[in-house]
Amino acid sequence: MNKEDYQKVVEDKSPNSPIIKNCFNAFWVGGLICAIGQILFEFFKYRGLEEKLCYTSVSMSLIFLSAFLTALNVFNRIGKFAGAGSLIPITGFANSIVSPAMEYKSEGYVMGVGSKMFTVAGPVLVYGISASIIVGLIYMLFNTQSITLI
Repeated sequence: MNKEDYQKVVEDKSPNSPIIKNCFNAFWVGGLICAIGQILFEFFKYRGLEEKLCYTSVSMSLIFLSAFLTALNVFNRIGKFAGAGSLIPITGFANSIVSPAMEYKSEGYVMGVGSKMFTVAGPVLVYGISASIIVGLIYMLFNTQSITLI
């Protein structure tokens, strides 16, 4: 079997992806998660929290909800249905930490949960922190107003 024949067999056996349906589901589920975040923001603001504290409270609430739903295996079903729509950064990141922890909890807290928790999220943290340090240094070098001479 040559490459062309193999490629034809693969194309015949591979199911077509419903791209429009997947994009629509990702759009409305992602929008729903953002709307929940906005509702939480308005609720915290109504309760008298200042704006900066509202942002922090919304982030903490979304992280808790996605971690809790991941532990109940609900968030994974949402992810299968919505695809990238459920991977809005804060909820997807919480899911990427809790999922391996739940999967490897049978291996114990240190070797299972502790070592496997950051298998997906670890590189994101490393590159995110590294990039923020580099950007901060570049900003500091080119922002002459922040440098004061004694």
